[in-house]
Amino acid sequence: MIVCNLPVLLAERRMKVADVVRETGMSKTTLHKLYNGQSTRIDFETIEKLCLLLDVEVGELLKLQKVDLNAKAEN
Repeated sequence: MIVCNLPVLLAERRMKVADVVRETGMSKTTLHKLYNGQSTRIDFETIEKLCLLLDVEVGELLKLQKVDLNAKAEN
């Protein structure tokens, strides 16, 4: 599963979602979905804007969280 580290990155910088909206012009809804882990897809443009604003690489913003597929299949 891919997880977005936006909450951690914002906390480290003492920023709020509203700050990102103001700085990037991105949709508040899009950012809240990313922040709360509710997004199922993300545009390259969104990734680029966040990486530039937060001065991070893509791998710092998005992480692969390994999931045991066998455990999921048993449920």
